[in-house]
Amino acid sequence: MGFTVGHGWQGAVLKLMRGKDFTFTVTGAEQVTEDYRRVHCADGGLLAAAAVHPTMWVRLWFDDGGKPHQRAYTLVDPDPEAGTFSLEFALHEGVAARWARTCAPGDTVDATLQGTGFELPEPPPSRLLLVGDAASLPAVNSLLDALPDVPATIWFETRHASDTELPFRTDPGRHDLRTVPRDDAGAGLVARVKAELPALAGPGTYLWIACDTATTRTLSSYARKELAFPKERLHALGYWRAS
Repeated sequence: MGFTVGHGWQGAVLKLMRGKDFTFTVTGAEQVTEDYRRVHCADGGLLAAAAVHPTMWVRLWFDDGGKPHQRAYTLVDPDPEAGTFSLEFALHEGVAARWARTCAPGDTVDATLQGTGFELPEPPPSRLLLVGDAASLPAVNSLLDALPDVPATIWFETRHASDTELPFRTDPGRHDLRTVPRDDAGAGLVARVKAELPALAGPGTYLWIACDTATTRTLSSYARKELAFPKERLHALGYWRAS
């Protein structure tokens, strides 16, 4: 099972922006929780063609009734020598989640590498301040892996009871994980972060925000305008749009 027809106007735009196309092959899958699934893939030459970096993501193309549908996903444990990585899906109703639930070894999915890019802060931060949710958990984990000696505070928005069982790569000795149930379209998370962030912000801290677009925009604006976070110490990217 694969989707190999044209990618429509979005694909044409990405091609003009020098996006590179690859085809991934599913090698296996596992149900991490009832609401979260991990799919293992062979990379189709991606990792030999592009330098791996924390939070690295690709655009996957899915068939939505014969029309192209693309969504971005972070690579989990990319291994350039083996040419493999995994993808993790927060399951909900939608084309991508349906594919993740039903894909089997040998299935293929088209992907485009365009837009990803991230450099670790220099000098290394004294503390990481991370705000995310199930959609950005792979990126959160990649940052924790890349800076293993740096303490971190993570505000993590949950939507399901099973989210407390997600594969957080946290060490209780260095990482402070603060779960926040999603409430009022993200307003609960905004209030919690605004209440607790000022006490942790400082010259050596690094703030990384990746939630739904509206929440990310609100917290990024607050950090810049109210807490005077310099742009080199703040990274914010909306990972999904609330409907």
